[in-house]
Amino acid sequence: MDENIFYPELTLETDDIIMELTIKKDYSKIRDSDKRKEEFIKDLHDFIDEFSQADESLDFIKYYDD
Repeated sequence: MDENIFYPELTLETDDIIMELTIKKDYSKIRDSDKRKEEFIKDLHDFIDEFSQADESLDFIKYYDD
């Protein structure tokens, strides 16, 4: 991977979670901003679904074990 590539970053925050994202996909290829937003939200859902099935999600939840 080229170390000189700039990826936009986004911080999403709710009362319970702060999530910092680095966006690797080039959404500029989608000209319509509504469709671009729709694609980005779909990708976020896919990311969360994938994480929920990964071992790392269980490892994270175990962090709160006593």
